[in-house]
Amino acid sequence: MPSVTLTHTTRYRYRTAVSLGAHRLMLRPRETRDLSLTSFELEISPEARIDWSHDVAGNAIATARFGRMTDALSIRSRARVDLRAPVWPVFPIAADAASYPFQYTADHQTDLRALATPQYADDAGRLAHWVTDFVMGQPTDTLSLLKDISNGVTGQISYQSRETEGTQGPLETLDRGWGSCRDFAVLYAEAVRTLGFGARIVSGYLFNPSGDDLGSADAGSTHAWVEVFVPGAGWISFDPTNRSVGSTNLIPVAVARRIEQVAPVSGSFHGRSADVLSMDVRVDVRDS
Repeated sequence: MPSVTLTHTTRYRYRTAVSLGAHRLMLRPRETRDLSLTSFELEISPEARIDWSHDVAGNAIATARFGRMTDALSIRSRARVDLRAPVWPVFPIAADAASYPFQYTADHQTDLRALATPQYADDAGRLAHWVTDFVMGQPTDTLSLLKDISNGVTGQISYQSRETEGTQGPLETLDRGWGSCRDFAVLYAEAVRTLGFGARIVSGYLFNPSGDDLGSADAGSTHAWVEVFVPGAGWISFDPTNRSVGSTNLIPVAVARRIEQVAPVSGSFHGRSADVLSMDVRVDVRDS
């Protein structure tokens, strides 16, 4: 059982002292059956009042409020987690969901409606046409279908790390033929949603001790993948960037309908955009 220490540091420098608005922080790992959080620390400079809450998806949210002006802001989180996910997971999918297409129960349909609805405009149905090619027959094995779509993303789209903010839409990624892990996640989630699956975007970290996986720098970086709801098994993790299924080496922090909802740090300041001299993000993921 790996014990992993995560350090996530975000630093801003301003040209002059500015007044900071509230900052929303999503940095505390989610505890699951495959992950135990053994410690978590949050350090912020200048001093801030921290209010904790949970959003509609159960993510832990820290809201930082500042009482004085400053020309620098530093936010540092440090967490230690124990990972228990099996390398070769077995998913107890319900018999009536083992083959696709299947019908969610009425309660599942109500609860998953927003997560099963595509979030990007596609008037010509291009994405639906693309994903239909992976449906080998009707019926077809549900888990194999979901794996094939994940592998298809990686097989047709080249991975390219990107430090700039923002995420490509699914059609943009298909047209460009390249994307980062968050672009892969958005494309995969939208693809399975067009088939009626409930899917959510996951933001977190990749524990990559071998250095073989994509989506992580040498020391570490944030990572994005997808969870799909399959009756019986519940939420199953799919990481199309690495063609992996299950949560081995994945450390979730936040889940949401759209990737814009899971930014680790978001906030504002009162001043001009030119007042921002620099923003630096450093992530370190390693054995404890």
